[in-house]
Amino acid sequence: MGKKELTMSSKLLLSLLAAEDTLIPLMNPYKLRNRALFGNQGSYRRTLYKWQKRGWIKFVNKDAERFIKLTKNGELEALLVKARLPAPQQWDKKWRMIVFDIPEDCKEKRNQLRDLLKRNSFYKLQASVYINPFPLNREAVEYLKQSRLIYYIRIIKVDEIDDDADLKKRYNLK
Repeated sequence: MGKKELTMSSKLLLSLLAAEDTLIPLMNPYKLRNRALFGNQGSYRRTLYKWQKRGWIKFVNKDAERFIKLTKNGELEALLVKARLPAPQQWDKKWRMIVFDIPEDCKEKRNQLRDLLKRNSFYKLQASVYINPFPLNREAVEYLKQSRLIYYIRIIKVDEIDDDADLKKRYNLK
C-alpha cells in the first residue's frame, strides 16, 4: 500500500508547527472546526494520534497546559511538504539529473528520495537516474541534507542530451 498524501488541513497544521519552531498550545478542536481546518473533533484527534504514532509530534505539559511539539521526524516531514517544486516560468535550457546509489539496507531512505523526486515531477530515466528541467527548491535540498540522503546522491546540471524531444514534450518545453 502506497503512502497517502496529507490532507490540506494536515499540511497547514504541520507547516504551522514547523514555522513556529517552538511549542504550540494544543488547540481546541472546536476552534479549528470554526476555521474550517478540520471537519470535527474526531478528525482532529485522529490526525494528532497518527502523527504521534508516526513520531512526528510529541505532547509536552508545561505550566498545567498541554502543547504540541514537532520531533526531528516531524521537522523532516514538514520539510518534505514544503519541498514541492514550483515550476519557473522560463526554462534555462539545462536539465537537472539526480543520480543515486543507496545500499539495500537503507531501503527506507531510497523510498524517501523517490517520493521527493516524484513530488517534484522528476522523470525516471533509469532505475537510479531521474531528470527534471528545473532545479530543486531550498526546502528540498534542506530535506536531503537533514535526512542524510545527500550523501547518496549526485545532482548534475546537464547542458545537452542527445535526443531530448520526448523529455521536452513531457514537460511542455519548446
